[in-house]
Amino acid sequence: MKYDLVLLHAPSVYDFRKNSLLAGPISDVVPSSPVFEMYPIGLTSIADYLEQYGLRVKIINIANRMLMSDNFDVEKKLRKIKTRAFGIDLHWLPHAHGSIELAKIVKSLHPETPIVFGGLSSTYYHKELIQYPFIDFVLRGDSTEKLMLLLMNKLETGNTHYADIPNLTWKKGSEIGYNPITYVPKDLDDIDVPGYRYTVRSVFKYRNFLDPLPYNGWLQYPNTALLTARGCTQNCLICGGSREAYDQNCNRNSLALRSPKKLVEDIQFISRFSRAPIFILHDLRQGGREYVDEFFSRLKQLNLKNEMVFELFQYADEDYFRKIEESVPNYSIEITLETHDEKIRRYNGKFSCTNEKVIDTLKFALKHSCKKIDLFFMVGIPDQTYASCIENIDFCETIHLACNKDQRIFYFVAPLAPFLDPASPAFEHPEIHGYKKFCHTLEDHRKAITQPSWKHMLSFETKHLTRDDIVNATYESAYKLNDFKLKYGLIDQKGYEEIKAKIEKSQAYIEKIDHILALPESEQAVPLANLQKEIEELNKYSICGKNELKWEVQKNYANFFSLAMVGLEQLYVEYKNKVKHALSPKLRYQFKLEPERQKAKM
Repeated sequence: MKYDLVLLHAPSVYDFRKNSLLAGPISDVVPSSPVFEMYPIGLTSIADYLEQYGLRVKIINIANRMLMSDNFDVEKKLRKIKTRAFGIDLHWLPHAHGSIELAKIVKSLHPETPIVFGGLSSTYYHKELIQYPFIDFVLRGDSTEKLMLLLMNKLETGNTHYADIPNLTWKKGSEIGYNPITYVPKDLDDIDVPGYRYTVRSVFKYRNFLDPLPYNGWLQYPNTALLTARGCTQNCLICGGSREAYDQNCNRNSLALRSPKKLVEDIQFISRFSRAPIFILHDLRQGGREYVDEFFSRLKQLNLKNEMVFELFQYADEDYFRKIEESVPNYSIEITLETHDEKIRRYNGKFSCTNEKVIDTLKFALKHSCKKIDLFFMVGIPDQTYASCIENIDFCETIHLACNKDQRIFYFVAPLAPFLDPASPAFEHPEIHGYKKFCHTLEDHRKAITQPSWKHMLSFETKHLTRDDIVNATYESAYKLNDFKLKYGLIDQKGYEEIKAKIEKSQAYIEKIDHILALPESEQAVPLANLQKEIEELNKYSICGKNELKWEVQKNYANFFSLAMVGLEQLYVEYKNKVKHALSPKLRYQFKLEPERQKAKM
């Protein structure tokens, strides 16, 4: 075997190169494109952990390779691979089509090679996934690094007794097993999340830097991110990563934190090869005051050159920004405010404070040297009316004036799209929270994501907003936000005209597609095909400027000497692992996993 495990990331819709869809603004506020080519960071932590035990693991971002070149032949690439197993992520539900189609192709090329699925959406829909004839295992829960090692041990030795691997859904002939979720680790210190050491090492080891690229354009803009915790203290109604969702889906009722010491070590390592921003995922304050104080105390000692980007879930006082300012020379803030309406925010769970407190938070950040604040509003959240959606833009102006027209604040609006998150309170109790669901099963979502426009992809309506209302409110908000930005010089005339033209074209295509879908099904294919090339360009930042979400970076990478040293160091680590494994070939079979929780969920 050339590899022990090959991890694959699929595009959202597998055949996107042949069938362009009007994805509209559903990916405008994330780094990746509507193909959702950015893979979950858990792939790197799995790869890194397994390679510590002498296994050979390769990540191939199939979605990005397809996006980078129309000539990239997926089947040709996959056919040549020799591996003991394939892993495919289904973490975010928009991959419901691409992941399943990719698994089908892999199994047709390698019928005897097992295919393993994992991720939050895989966990939720594990019973449906295991019914597909081309899927053999589903690893459930939010922490599968050690579980994957246990499974790989069995695959290598031919041991087909799978019942003793926690969190595993498995298939053996006609027999199907659902092992309860009993492994829920209490901290993240014994794994690297993400596994950037693996990523750097794999480029040298496997002599291919294109396969593991996180997303299209990463070489030109190499952002990195660090996970502070698995689980969440917040219980936002629309979030599949909320406290309630984690408890239901992953059997997790408390945070698993990465210690400040480990986080700062990760930051120091990243700074050796990258000068781009480092995104700290989740609000640090979830760990408590002592956690925050230790983190900033350690960070201050690094004299870091990279810009840091911090998330805020709730109001932050001046002291918090003073600590950040004293610890790093450059930092930015991300806030998903969602709505101007205080009552809706309290109900939904995000920034459950007064608007006065919101503005105070922004003022404190600006006062204490924050370089950039990204402020996000949303269309389609619980209890939101059409008028309330549009009023978000009035609040942008209120904020802008209250903050002395400071141009360091960037304003965004996007729809809650395309799907409600499975396991979120809104998904589980739609009638209580004012939602009507169109998609229930994995197959429902798989079909929905292939619809020709994002309006028809939407898996829900609310008691106040139909699908048409959500689309129209999104575009009307975008028009108004565009006007606001021009009025205060936040964009220039050229940028304003470009965004306005894209919004107008998007609305026109929504109408065209609606007209085509009203035709008999036999008459739809040709006119839809004629629209595809025109639509493709619109999917790139349809309602905001393409550079608004980027931070200014003078230099992307560290100097050549530093890069070379990192590469050589990681190759040496790889060599030591090989020696260790050669001296003790049974090393990884001695690995034992102690259940972290007594409570078990199927």
